[in-house]
Amino acid sequence: QVHLVESGGGLVQAGGSLRLSCAASGRTFSYFPMGWFRQAPGKEREFVAALNRGGEATYYADSVKGRFTISRDNVKNTGSLQMNSLKPEDTAVYYCAAKTDSGSYDIWYRYNYWGQGTQVTVSS
Repeated sequence: QVHLVESGGGLVQAGGSLRLSCAASGRTFSYFPMGWFRQAPGKEREFVAALNRGGEATYYADSVKGRFTISRDNVKNTGSLQMNSLKPEDTAVYYCAAKTDSGSYDIWYRYNYWGQGTQVTVSS
């Protein structure tokens, strides 16, 4: 079992930056590929970014590529999502997730563990 807790959300103006953090506890975090997803009101959960167990391979949605950076620290059992050049359409609840298998990083239902989410609001 892995317990995930996100933090770092908030209100920011368009063009600004936020850094989301994901604190993991329970089983060894380095065993699990991790990802970030988001869900806006009335919309389906959407893939944002993911990386493999060691953090060498990263994956991004086209909508955030070049603006967001995913990373992890397996010693501190944390993950993070640096979000730059934020746009109003980035407004959503952001979730940290971990999965037990490799591959299919952009499919939300392949993830076994989820945090409670943190709200990100970008004003125009």
